Amino acid sequence: MTPFGARLRALRRARRVTLKDMAAALQVSSAYLSALEHGHRGRPSAGLVHQVNEFFGLIWDEAEELSELAKLSHPKVTLDTGGLTPEATALANRLADTIHRLTPQTVAAMHALLDREAPSEKPRLRRAAGR
Repeated sequence: MTPFGARLRALRRARRVTLKDMAAALQVSSAYLSALEHGHRGRPSAGLVHQVNEFFGLIWDEAEELSELAKLSHPKVTLDTGGLTPEATALANRLADTIHRLTPQTVAAMHALLDREAPSEKPRLRRAAGR
C-alpha cells in the first residue's frame, strides 16, 4: 500500500463511500481505485488528486497533504547512486533487498534518523494509515 492509497482508503471508509460510488463520481473504474489503494498502480495524476480533493471537500492543509502523499507514492522507486560513495550504493541495495522485512517501528526510526541527518525541505510522511 502507498501513502496516498492508505489515506484514500481512510477517507473513503471514514465517510462510508464505496469504491463503486467513488469511481462513478470520478469517472474511473473501481478496479483502478482499488489498485491505487493497494499500491498496485503508480502515482495518481495531479488531476485525479484534485478530483479526490473536490470529491471529499478537502481544502487547505488537507488538500496539500493529499498532494504530498501522492508525490511520495511511487511503488517502484529507482535510486541513482552514480557519483556517490560505494557505501551509499551498498546502502541503497541493502535497503531494496530488506525493506519488506522491516517492522513499522524500524521504518519510523529510519525516518527519524533521516530527518535528523538530512532534513528535507518539506515534512515527510510519518504514518498515513494511522490517520
